[in-house]
Amino acid sequence: MQINDLLSKALEGKFLSQEEGVFLFHNAPTALLMETAHQMRMQRVPNDKVTWIIDRNSNTTNVCIANCKFCNFYRRPGHDESYTTTIEEYKQKIEETFEFGGEQLLLQGGHHPDLGLSFYVDLFKELKSLYPNLKLHALGPPEIAHICKIDKLSHREVLSALKEAGLDSLPGAGAEILNDRVRRLISKGKCGGQEWLDIMEVAHQLDITTSATMMFGHIETDEERFEHLVRLREVQARKPEHAKGFIAFIPWPFQDMDTILKKIKRARNTCTGDEYVRMIAMSRIMLPNINNIQASWLTVGKATAQLCLHAGANDWGSIMIEENVVSAAGAAFRFTAGGIQKGIEEAGFVPQLRNQQYEYREIPSQIKQQELDRQKMIVD
Repeated sequence: MQINDLLSKALEGKFLSQEEGVFLFHNAPTALLMETAHQMRMQRVPNDKVTWIIDRNSNTTNVCIANCKFCNFYRRPGHDESYTTTIEEYKQKIEETFEFGGEQLLLQGGHHPDLGLSFYVDLFKELKSLYPNLKLHALGPPEIAHICKIDKLSHREVLSALKEAGLDSLPGAGAEILNDRVRRLISKGKCGGQEWLDIMEVAHQLDITTSATMMFGHIETDEERFEHLVRLREVQARKPEHAKGFIAFIPWPFQDMDTILKKIKRARNTCTGDEYVRMIAMSRIMLPNINNIQASWLTVGKATAQLCLHAGANDWGSIMIEENVVSAAGAAFRFTAGGIQKGIEEAGFVPQLRNQQYEYREIPSQIKQQELDRQKMIVD
């Protein structure tokens, strides 16, 4: 295999094999991967805008029986610190989100043994009744699989009911690595890789927009990382013409602080800035049929995320008014609306607020006022 031949093949929009992807990842210079990925980004998203979103990542419950070894967030049923969020708490969170200029709730939780389809249908209907303009980017394939198991229903039945109740889009949560050797070791209680993909395929058939993720840098091999990318690409290639399918891909490195995975499997987050930039570039190169690649500033920080904007990424994600799961394992970076825009501008791009469908939004008036107030304080 020749590096330049493979990169030329990618620039033509052709699919690289798993083996070809691994070869490039191991052998191509970072600068060359970045250059190729950026060219491909400009083919798919031909402008100098980098998108971002205002939303809130809230949790339905922290009760979970999946026992993921990388998660510090969950609590067993009956634990003193266990909770299920109440409607009054949602109202406070949603109204705060609106005040910050957001319009979306990223709503996820644990595999609660007692919360089936009726719970989520009733919750979504009530939230949409209270806030008709609220967008629900909610649950994820493992939670859908859990609901199906509790209620003995098909993926289609559950997703159809949730869509009718108000589900707007489905996050790519719980993908980790879509290889069952890995999943058995780190998240045995979650659905397998094929079921994760099957649920996404049904969502696409129902015209539910989804995203896809990858949590890497723990016990997986490089070959398993690229198997993950190929499997995502194959599902995207089968989506109906009318569907957006996977609208974005978001890879991030494993956060290891105080996790069971670190203690018993000796897994460490050894992902360097260079490795993360290379993975972003290879994500763009391996996924020519997914438009948007997001850099995870939450886990890698501002400087590395800025480099990613020159390596195929065209999105910087959310300011994250609230985030509990990844932060519990050590992710500590934060951005305000002004900070995220400044970071994008410093990297040489134009910040563009978006919604979950990657449609552009105007900056809300309250954010403009907040920035004017901030600048006045700096001058004073």
